[in-house]
Amino acid sequence: MSTIIEPRVHDLGDGFVVRRAVPTLQMRSVGPFVFVDHMGPALFEPGRGLDVRPHPHIGLATVTFLWAGAIEHRDTLGSEQVIRPGDVNWMTAGRGIAHSERTPAAERAAGSPAHGMQTWVALPRAHEETAPAFHHHPAATLPSQRRDGAWLRVIAGRAYGEESPVQVFSGTLNVAVDLEPDAELALDDGHPERALYLLEGQAQLDGADIPARHLIVPERGTRPRLRATTPLKAMLLGGEPLDGHRHLWWNFVSSSQERIEQAKQDWLQGRFGRIEGDDEFIPLPPR
Repeated sequence: MSTIIEPRVHDLGDGFVVRRAVPTLQMRSVGPFVFVDHMGPALFEPGRGLDVRPHPHIGLATVTFLWAGAIEHRDTLGSEQVIRPGDVNWMTAGRGIAHSERTPAAERAAGSPAHGMQTWVALPRAHEETAPAFHHHPAATLPSQRRDGAWLRVIAGRAYGEESPVQVFSGTLNVAVDLEPDAELALDDGHPERALYLLEGQAQLDGADIPARHLIVPERGTRPRLRATTPLKAMLLGGEPLDGHRHLWWNFVSSSQERIEQAKQDWLQGRFGRIEGDDEFIPLPPR
């Protein structure tokens, strides 16, 4: 029996909705993933766009993948990169980084769609304080498979006999799944923990209807078959379980509550550094 999790919905304005499937009371993590956000789909009018002001992270890696639109990433390392559909942005926060995410100027002027997922991977304890880093992987560099109406792209880690070039810190499952109507796919069973998020379309798992825009957690050790009844977009994610409890507060993830308290003070005191060309920032929440 699979567990079905309904995400919490946040309306950020301008028709842009984010659905947060992890963490929830039912699932604090799946493999190393401690945060799963579905962004959109949305269509920004000319002059409008995404504006996530500079904000800090520790102890995690952010993974951004788009089906539509574009996002410009800037960070305190000096990175400046536009991500487009099929690309992967992997930002290792480690001991500390700040970044911003905005719609690029050309897309903002013309109006543009936005649809994708951003996830957070908790770093293993041995790597929580690693040096921050940013890596961009163009769509053409990711392993993919097309067969029988299925298109699979391995975003990070290993699946379906393929391995992504994205550097990971623990066993990771992260696959973009696009299915044509009536196409079927057996879910990869090579990882202890797995979850399937349906971004768009209708589908069945082992013959049972499953709701769109929900997270489906199959039982361990099973290999259920996903069947699309309409064009389907989904993400399969999971991997090795975390090596211990993680504290999550705002944008900080750590095995140590004291380390999170230190990160709060570092952001208040401006110790995360500055993002060239982006002088705004998100203030530390009051609690």
